[in-house]
Amino acid sequence: GFSKQMVEILQKHGVAFSTFDIFSDEEVRQGLKALSSWPTYPQLYVAGELIGGLDIVKELEASGELDTICPKGQKLEDRLKSLINKAPVMLFMKGNKQMAKCGFSKQIIEIMNNTGVDYETFDILEDEEVRQGLKSFSNWPTYPQLYVRGELVGGLDIVKELKESGELLPVLKGEN
Repeated sequence: GFSKQMVEILQKHGVAFSTFDIFSDEEVRQGLKALSSWPTYPQLYVAGELIGGLDIVKELEASGELDTICPKGQKLEDRLKSLINKAPVMLFMKGNKQMAKCGFSKQIIEIMNNTGVDYETFDILEDEEVRQGLKSFSNWPTYPQLYVRGELVGGLDIVKELKESGELLPVLKGEN
């Protein structure tokens, strides 16, 4: 319950954080208690320094200090814009170039590989926030999603149509 409360507070404040499951490693669990001289969990660290447990974090939240102590995460919209512009041709899919994890992704990878155009992939199965957020951001409910120079081209059906009409290569090269 305490860990859940801590995570909720950090999320509410848009703090960029990661977690470590202390039940996964008893040596770390006991060692951290000794190292930090803090007998309970959860423990919040910022830049390697112990801030405290849930009680301290609640006090910091109440005083408004939490926002000055903790690093903010990138806003989702900014993160999505950054990702779709990571490469001139960006494909959001289940899996990656080396291993598609669904039939639609496998089909689009085969089409893309046959164009000879360089492209990057992002595995939406590795990041639920991006997976859900990109659907709203692009107003496109399914995957894969193909972007050229930050603009949504479409999914597998659109890519197939462009290939059949001979327009895919010009679109990928930004000549449209």
